[in-house]
Amino acid sequence: MKLGIVGLPNVGKSTLFNAITNAGAQSANYPFCTIEPNVGIVSVPDKRLDKLAEMYEPEKFTPATIEFVDIAGLVKGASKGEGLGNKFLSNIREVDAVVHVVRCFENDDIIHVEGSIDPARDIETIDLELILSDMEVLDRRIDKTKKMIKADKKYQAELEFFERVREAFDAGLPARSVNCTEEEAELLSTVNLLTNKPIIFAANMSESDFVNGIESNPGYLAVKKIADEQHAAVLPICAEIEAEISGMDAEEKELFLSDMGLTESGLDRLINACYSLLGLISYLTAGKPEVRAWTIKKGTKAPQAAGKIHSDFERGFIRAEVIAFDDLMACGTMAAAKEKGLVRSEGKEYVMQDGDIVLFRFNV
Repeated sequence: MKLGIVGLPNVGKSTLFNAITNAGAQSANYPFCTIEPNVGIVSVPDKRLDKLAEMYEPEKFTPATIEFVDIAGLVKGASKGEGLGNKFLSNIREVDAVVHVVRCFENDDIIHVEGSIDPARDIETIDLELILSDMEVLDRRIDKTKKMIKADKKYQAELEFFERVREAFDAGLPARSVNCTEEEAELLSTVNLLTNKPIIFAANMSESDFVNGIESNPGYLAVKKIADEQHAAVLPICAEIEAEISGMDAEEKELFLSDMGLTESGLDRLINACYSLLGLISYLTAGKPEVRAWTIKKGTKAPQAAGKIHSDFERGFIRAEVIAFDDLMACGTMAAAKEKGLVRSEGKEYVMQDGDIVLFRFNV
């Protein structure tokens, strides 16, 4: 999974990236300090995997990972190449989902590129640049569809749908805000639109907002309203808190978050939100050689899940021996679970569940 972190300059984007990846991206109080997109690989925290590691004491421990790409601050005119616009837009095109950091905190020491704090305006600025870029892409597709209609009238419905998306663009609305049927959503996914990518608005607030209650921050409420309208997710976050805890050990971190009234770090909440947004789950494999998490789409069947490990596993799939994580933990060992009949033999039609512990049988 590849996530692009975007936002206007000086909204806390690189601070957040540094904190969650410890990758040390340059963070400075002026636009364009991030020119090449910084990339950081982050392990997905999974307590189930930790428990399996305690049980098996494996030679290798491999959690799922997420790649974060810190994309330079977009400015007005990016779609026309202003700032380093074209490069930024092409970087966004390559990610699976977008984390849009929106500044919801006041700080006189950190300049704002627009001179004031207004989350709704900031979201509109970036949305508009992405929409302008998408317009060109969609117009080319509309022209192509019109030509196809001359040969076959069945493309009429496709044209009408794309024109409806174009009307949303004209109204300043992103593609993701258009209500679609399942068929239309599939059709839309065939056009590589920036504003159709799943998005999480990360409302970057101050420490005091988390202490006083996030609902007391009007900026956060404005972001939440826009997220609801755009069928997007919203995540309250404090880049400064994330920066503070990034160097702490697990015990210190837990204590610090507890004092703030939080049970999870912003990174954990961001990862959970991304998994939910993209419809992802993890299945687990466990044994002495390796304990590992594998990321798949919800609804994936056993042979395709096996194919994540190796194409031979999918090609020669015989069956999957499956046990739910909680059942294994309750039994204490795989042998005890087998005695109780809790290890199931599943065939090609089995739909994988989050937290399944699996051994695939195959023959090539």
